[in-house]
Amino acid sequence: MRASNRANKMTAERSSRCNTPILRLISTTLFLLLGIMVQPGVPSAAEEEPLLARNYKMAGDAVRTRVVLHFNREPDIDWFLLRSPHRLVIDLPTTEFAIDEAELEPRGLISKVRYGRMDEQRSRMILAVDGPFTLDDLKVLENESDPGYRLIVDILADSEMAFEAAMRERIADAPQSAAKAEDAVSPFALDEDRFTIILDPGHGGIDSGARGVNGTLEKTITLVFALELREKLESADYNVVLTRESDVFLRLDERVRTARQHEADLLISIHADSIRLRNFRGATVYTLSERASDQRAAAAAERENLSDSLAGFVVEDDAGEVADILLDLTRRETNAFSMRFARTLVGELDDTIHLVNQPLRSASFRVLRAPDVPSVLLELGYLSNPEDEEQLRDAKWRARAIDNVAEAIAAFVTARAGG
Repeated sequence: MRASNRANKMTAERSSRCNTPILRLISTTLFLLLGIMVQPGVPSAAEEEPLLARNYKMAGDAVRTRVVLHFNREPDIDWFLLRSPHRLVIDLPTTEFAIDEAELEPRGLISKVRYGRMDEQRSRMILAVDGPFTLDDLKVLENESDPGYRLIVDILADSEMAFEAAMRERIADAPQSAAKAEDAVSPFALDEDRFTIILDPGHGGIDSGARGVNGTLEKTITLVFALELREKLESADYNVVLTRESDVFLRLDERVRTARQHEADLLISIHADSIRLRNFRGATVYTLSERASDQRAAAAAERENLSDSLAGFVVEDDAGEVADILLDLTRRETNAFSMRFARTLVGELDDTIHLVNQPLRSASFRVLRAPDVPSVLLELGYLSNPEDEEQLRDAKWRARAIDNVAEAIAAFVTARAGG
């Protein structure tokens, strides 16, 4: 078995491990040298002033609403419409947002505003609207009295028929990001004799996930935890790949694809949810099942599965996947390994951190759907609980939790090596 051979050879191959930090240093040096070689007087893309969005304002009523957003230089803008809920999606080049959160309170026709990075080249703003609407105007104007430009958006309440017609008319010109995403991560050279782990920091970019009672963002804490966990696991000579290493958005299917591209032996998706019950706290480990183990697990899966839609993507139904006996057998074996690791992880975490009642649960999480990669979703705690939020921000607490995860992985590798 491939995973068994990797585990048996792990110790013997340590000395042959490629020196990733050195490669990164070489790459950085080459990049800097290329920068020096740019001809004088010709500005490079890196020298261009970053695009800054600021002074967001909106005003209006249940019939007409105007949105104004200022920029330090002229932005290149694209847009399209989505329904369920009704949304105007505005795509921008990579943008730094300096927006007062108080200005984002629901107003007029606008029920919710989201913004953030989609990847290294682009950002996105989404205006969710209460009911069908038509886009009366969307234009970028140069400021008359001060430097910079402003985006002006006017929307009007309208019929469902008018909205559908406008959406169909625009969809032909919509950016590719509105439809099916391309591969987010290309596979790179890994040591085939090492156990390969994919760490998936939940959310990112425009999808910030949960927000703690003291302002902690889920997308930030999951990335911090994943980066620290990677350092721990790499020191133990595992292959470790992160689905994202910065504050960018990734579709759920891209996260799954990353695991399959790298022929991973294990995927751990890292989250820190919120819940209306402020006193509810503790860690949970989820596995995949079509029928949720309980209502709370079903609700958690529903929230996480909304990630693509909230970021302005059309979510395609994957129920049409071809089913055959071999694929079914693969899924069953994968689910058995997932459950084995989940039990081991719960056992290790129980030694040092607080767990919810019945910490091992299951539901239909889209991010756990790789048919050939054992996968679990680790809910580190609830940002809606002040005590959990404080722990998640504590480096010493994270270090203890990371030790537990690493111990669970080591036990899992040993068990698989033994058959």
